[in-house]
Amino acid sequence: MGIDSVQITFDNNTQFILKLVLGFIIFGVALDIKIDDFKRVLENPKGVFIGLCLQFIAFPALTFLVIWGASQSPQTAFYPSIALGMLLLAACPGGNMSNFFTHLAKGNTALSVSMSAISTVAALVMTPLNFSFWGSLLPSTNALLSELAIDPLDMLVTITMLLGIPLTVGMLIAHYKESFANKIKKPMKYFSILFFVILIFGALLVNFQTFIDYIGTFAFVVFLQNSLALALGYWGARGAGMSHHDSKTVSLEVGIQNSGLGLILFFQYFEELGGMGIIVAWWGMWHMISGLTLALYWQRKAKRELEDLTI
Repeated sequence: MGIDSVQITFDNNTQFILKLVLGFIIFGVALDIKIDDFKRVLENPKGVFIGLCLQFIAFPALTFLVIWGASQSPQTAFYPSIALGMLLLAACPGGNMSNFFTHLAKGNTALSVSMSAISTVAALVMTPLNFSFWGSLLPSTNALLSELAIDPLDMLVTITMLLGIPLTVGMLIAHYKESFANKIKKPMKYFSILFFVILIFGALLVNFQTFIDYIGTFAFVVFLQNSLALALGYWGARGAGMSHHDSKTVSLEVGIQNSGLGLILFFQYFEELGGMGIIVAWWGMWHMISGLTLALYWQRKAKRELEDLTI
């Protein structure tokens, strides 16, 4: 049996809990969003604009080119479900772990929060648009989308429910109940991240044998795509004239995707495509390892540079 037809075990109750956790994560992000954030972006839009272009235009395009290039040879072509999983991840907005990693890396935390906020709002349209557009350009993935009869408008409604409602509620509370929002946003953020990690880890354990059987197929793919995302974010920002400080932030925003959203969309529309679920679930674990590693490297580098200046 090929990886395209592998079944991922994640019961309905656990899927419902995953949706709640994603809602809490987005709600926690929204508690950090203030009207002044959008004013600041309007006053100095360059950083956020460059970051969002890299995230929603360059990264999906680069992912498509990698898949297309590999498809030119039968020996290197990705399985269709693997390719579809890569495109789904590339279409997702940034994950809120990026804010923590940016702070750790001594990056621009304000830029990170602004990018996370705006990319989450933009994802209501950009995620289904990117996924359906790039997926339709590849014969293998287009055949799967046609077979499953995925309606981009239906996906838009689903994403609006998953992201739009908690985002709106969180922003309203942050605006009208600021003191309450300040009290709960930190524990809310840490609780939701911890719970999400537990759920992803649980999914890996429940499907442990499947992951072991196919680790040679998906591990390098996730490593490659995530590495390209981090490199694209940093060097794309540097090429656009942004400082090292801000480029670190963009790198982590582009490289830390909202895999929770990807996993929910997988179970909602693609549950029979096990390869897709494996890619999304493993990304959920791997990008925390790669993001933390890179953030710690940049943190140590910043400390050394500061020590050199004080000598």
